[in-house]
Amino acid sequence: MQLPFFYIESFQPNEKIVTLNDENSRHIVQVLRIQPGELLHLTDGKGTLLTAKIIDANKRHCTAEIVDSSFSQPSEPKVTIAISLLKNSTRFEWFLEKATEIGVAEIVPLICLRTEKQKIRSDRMRGILTSAMLQSRQQWLPVFHEVQTFQHFISDERFKNVSSKFIAHCVDEEKSALKFDNKSSVILIGPEGDFTATEIDVALKAGYAPVSLGETRLRTETAGLVAAVRLKLGN
Repeated sequence: MQLPFFYIESFQPNEKIVTLNDENSRHIVQVLRIQPGELLHLTDGKGTLLTAKIIDANKRHCTAEIVDSSFSQPSEPKVTIAISLLKNSTRFEWFLEKATEIGVAEIVPLICLRTEKQKIRSDRMRGILTSAMLQSRQQWLPVFHEVQTFQHFISDERFKNVSSKFIAHCVDEEKSALKFDNKSSVILIGPEGDFTATEIDVALKAGYAPVSLGETRLRTETAGLVAAVRLKLGN
């Protein structure tokens, strides 16, 4: 039987005892009714997996002793998806959940010229990512960047030298089918109404290759998911 799995924001290798936050403590003690001496798993979302034994089942500040630890490297290939915010927040949240389950490494919320929604609750979005990581029992939490403009992202030095760079858009022009290539990659997914011609031109000049995600026109969140599956899993 799998042990209960929880997220802790930080962990130092020399720590022997960890104190869990209020939310985790309440769930452990009041919902799961875990007793002192019982085991659970903890992760910091940065590759660490801890096996810990409850020593004080306090519903506000539960403490546990580390009995084993291991570290896993992030899975390859590394996939980054830069995707426009959506007018319907629920659809954007659905994409975040599924992208996490698939193993996307980084997610960048974009404001494009046709993006209608300009703000999101980043704390809520990170909570969704954390829940999806735990549900899928992974040890790496996707990096969720601050909301930024399309132009700012294109000029961001951190992404200029990524092995494979793609843009998915709806303009009728020659495109390659997006395929798994076993390299680190970044793909741009536009808003409802697509990227503007100017944005597409800027991306092409910055080295982004135009790609097709299939024969039908997809919603933004569906396009993001299809791209995640193809680039990460090769399907």
